[in-house]
Amino acid sequence: MEDFEVTGIPSENIDSIDSIAHYALLSGCDPISFEEAVKDSKWKHAMNEEIESIEKNNTWELVKLPKEHKFIGVKWVYKTKLNKDGGVDKYKARLLALGYNKNLSAFLQGQLEEEVYVDQPLGYVKQGSEDQVYKLNKALYGLKQAPRSWYSRVAAYFLKNSFIKYPYEHTLYIKYGLNKKILIVCLYVDDLICTSNDKTLLDEFKLSMMKEFDMTDLVMHYFLGIEVVQLSIGIFISQKKYASKILDRFKMKECNPVTTPSEVSLKLSKNGVGKKVNTTMYKQIIGSLMYLTATRPDIMHAVNLVNRYMENPIEVHLLAAKRILRYLKGTVDFGILYKSGEKSSLIGFSDSDYAGNPDYRKSTSGAVFMLNSGAITWSSKKQQIVTLSTTEAEFVAAASTSCQAIWLRRLLEMLDYQQHGPTVIHLLMMLMGSGLMGKERDVM
Repeated sequence: MEDFEVTGIPSENIDSIDSIAHYALLSGCDPISFEEAVKDSKWKHAMNEEIESIEKNNTWELVKLPKEHKFIGVKWVYKTKLNKDGGVDKYKARLLALGYNKNLSAFLQGQLEEEVYVDQPLGYVKQGSEDQVYKLNKALYGLKQAPRSWYSRVAAYFLKNSFIKYPYEHTLYIKYGLNKKILIVCLYVDDLICTSNDKTLLDEFKLSMMKEFDMTDLVMHYFLGIEVVQLSIGIFISQKKYASKILDRFKMKECNPVTTPSEVSLKLSKNGVGKKVNTTMYKQIIGSLMYLTATRPDIMHAVNLVNRYMENPIEVHLLAAKRILRYLKGTVDFGILYKSGEKSSLIGFSDSDYAGNPDYRKSTSGAVFMLNSGAITWSSKKQQIVTLSTTEAEFVAAASTSCQAIWLRRLLEMLDYQQHGPTVIHLLMMLMGSGLMGKERDVM
C-alpha cells in the first residue's frame, strides 16, 4: 500500500463538523503568522521550498494588474508533519489564496480557465516590482476554482490511462490488467492511496504519475492522522498518538480510566438543568472525538450522543464527554487489525435505541459491517422520523443498514471481491423485561 502526496493540505471548511475536526488536529507548536515563522530557519527553508515548487510548476507570472481587475491576498500556513514514530518528518509551509473562505482547498495541479490575480507573498516581494501582482496559470491553494480544475485534470488523466471511475464512489479509480491483476487508487483532495496485487503494475503507475504531476512517493505510515502499521499478519490502523494528544490537551492524562465510553441507558437532553460550560472548549473536545471515530467504532455511539449538544452545553454534557476521555485513557492502544490471507463474507450488525432522544422522542440507528476479521464501516445516527414502537425503530435501522450493505456489495464487486449469496445482517432487539436479545435476519 502506497501513499502519494500531490500538493499539500486538505480542505479546512467543508462543513461545521469537519471544520471542528480539522481544527482539533492542529497543534499549538506551529507558527500562526509569517512574522513568527520567518524568525526560525527551518520554516524559512520550508517557505523557500514552497516558492520554488510554485515557480517550477509555472503556477504564476509577475504582471501589472489590468484595469477593472482586482487581486486576491495570500497568506502562509504552516504544518509540522510527523513520521510513524511520532518524530518530525518534515516542516511544510503552504501559500494560501484568501477571499473564498467557504471553498478552501489545496491544489496546485489544475489549470485555470479564467484570469485570477494574487498579491505577492510576504517575504518574497520582488524588488523593483512592488506594484505588480501574480497572474495565476494554475490553481493556487484556497481558490474556489481549485477543486474543479484539479479533479477535472486528474479524472482526465486516469480515464486516459485505462482507469474506470467507480460510479458509487467518485474518488475511487480502478484499473484491470491481465490474469486478474488490479490497481486501485483512492483520491482524497490532493492525497492518493494506491494498492495493487501486481508490483509491476504499481511501479508503472507511480512512474507515470511522477511524470505527469509534481508529487512525492511515500511509504504509508500516516494518512490524515491515522497510523498505519503494515505487519506480516496484516495491516493495523489506529490513532494512538492522537488519542494520547487529546488526553494531554484536555488535562485528562492522569484521569482514572473506565471500562465503557458511556453509562448504561444514558439519556441526555438539551433542556436539562445545570451550569453552562465553555462552548468553545466543549466543541474542541467533540471535534477531537469525532475525528477519533475514524478508527474507533467502540466510541461511535457515545460521541454521537454528546455531539448533539454543542450549541448550548451544560455540565452533564461535559461530564458525558469526559467519560469518553476516561474510557480512552484505558484503551489508548485500541485499533483495527485487518488480517492478510483471510477471505470471508460481508457480515452486518444493526441496532436501535428506541426513543433515546428525550427532546424529540427520536430513536438512534447503529450499524457496523465486518469483513475478514475487521470492521470496515460503522455509524450511529439519529433517525429522522419518530417511531411508535421498538419494532418500528429496529426496521428503520435495518432499512438504513441494508442500503449500506447494497453499496458495499457493489463496491466489493468492482474490487473483484464479489459476494456470493445474501449478506446476513444481525439485528439486536430489545425485548420487554428480557434484556438485550440477538436476532439474526437474512435481509438480503
